[in-house]
Amino acid sequence: MLRILFVAALIVVAGSLFGVRLIQSDLMTPRVAVVTPKPKLAADSRGVVITSRDGHYATEARVDGRDDITFMVDTGATQIAIRESDAARLGYRPSASDYVVKISTANGEGRAASVELSSVEVGDIVVRDVRALIVPDDALTVNLLGMSFLSRVRWTQERGELVLEQ
Repeated sequence: MLRILFVAALIVVAGSLFGVRLIQSDLMTPRVAVVTPKPKLAADSRGVVITSRDGHYATEARVDGRDDITFMVDTGATQIAIRESDAARLGYRPSASDYVVKISTANGEGRAASVELSSVEVGDIVVRDVRALIVPDDALTVNLLGMSFLSRVRWTQERGELVLEQ
């Protein structure tokens, strides 16, 4: 019986150490894919290719002609969702009374503030007048490039590449 308890304790300690190592490693940090022009686009269209990293698509996007911020592409998100700290860098600082939109995230239910972004640029693609939500930092670990942007471009996903065209 003592041997079984020793083995169980060893497994718990090893699992804890692995979990701490995983949290400290870059496995928990979204990697930004390089956005490159798609060589086979029609002459009258613009486009980019985002390469998958660990099964996810992450990219830099310029918001309102200001700073680039990192987004995880999320077809399950109805709108673009921007973390409060990144929104503040962009000049968006909603008051507490602006957080009226009910949201459901992996961290539970909460509230977000609705805004309209003048423009969102991914590579050569520019989408204007885009609805977005500002979400408290503790409710969202990454910014999400949701359907309020994606529904206004053509996109396909194949073999680890997400192609956006406009």
